[in-house]
Amino acid sequence: MERKGFIGGSDCTKIMEGYWLELWKVKTGREEPENLMFNLPVQLGRHTEDFNLKWFTANEGKQVVAQQREFTGTVGTVPVKGTIDGAIKDERNIIEAKHTNRFYNMDKMLDRYMPQLQFYCHMAKAEGVYLSVIFGNSDWECIHVKYNEEYFNSMWAVVSDFWGYVMRDEQPVGIEETKLSRLSITLDDMETRDASFDNEFVDAAVTYIHGYEQNKVFKNAEKNLKQMVSDNEREVYCDQLTVKRDKRGHLRITRRTK
Repeated sequence: MERKGFIGGSDCTKIMEGYWLELWKVKTGREEPENLMFNLPVQLGRHTEDFNLKWFTANEGKQVVAQQREFTGTVGTVPVKGTIDGAIKDERNIIEAKHTNRFYNMDKMLDRYMPQLQFYCHMAKAEGVYLSVIFGNSDWECIHVKYNEEYFNSMWAVVSDFWGYVMRDEQPVGIEETKLSRLSITLDDMETRDASFDNEFVDAAVTYIHGYEQNKVFKNAEKNLKQMVSDNEREVYCDQLTVKRDKRGHLRITRRTK
C-alpha cells in the first residue's frame, strides 16, 4: 500500500482536529506529504524513542517487545496501516512513546492523541496502551489508557466520512474540529464519574464554591485593611476590629468584642 492510500494513526489525529482539506490533498495526490526529515519535533520524538522505551522499562519494570511492529488491513471500507512503538511482554498492552515541550502536560497529550491511541489499540487488538511522554529535557510521565470501543466507533464514523471524500475525489469544505469526550475512557484503571445528578454531591459542590468565593472576598478585605495602615502607625482600629503591628512589623487583625 502506498503512503497516500490508507489511514494511519497520525491521520486520525489530523481528521479529528479538522485538517481535512490538507490531508485530502495528500491522500488524493494533489500534494506530497510533508518532508518530516526537517520537522524538528518529529525528529526529536524519533531519536528519543529508544531511550523513552528503556526509561519506561526501568521505571515501570515492564519489558517492551515487538518494537516497530506494522499492521495493515481494512476497517469497514477504509484501508489502514499503522506501526506501534512496542508491545508489553506477557500483557495485551502496547506502548506509544512521545516527546513534547515542557509546557505541555499529560491532559493535553491525552486530548490531542486519544484518536491515535485508540486506533493503535484497535489495530493491535490490545486491551490498552501505555502513553510514555518525555516533557522537555527534565520530566517524564506515563499513563495507561484502556481501549474504548464506543470512542473508537464514534471516531471511525468521522474517519470514514473523510475517506468518502477521498474516494469520491470531492473536496471537503467547512470542516471543523470534532471533539469527542474522553471522560468514559479508563486511565490507570481509574474511571471518571459524572455526578451531575447526584444531589448530595452537587449540594456539597455548591457549598464549596460559595465558601471559596466568600474566602476570596475575605482575603481581598484583609489585604485592603492592611494596605490602609501607614508605615508609622502601630495600631488602627474601629468598632468592629483592630489592625495592630507586632514586634516583627507584621500586621495582625483581630475582632473587637463589645
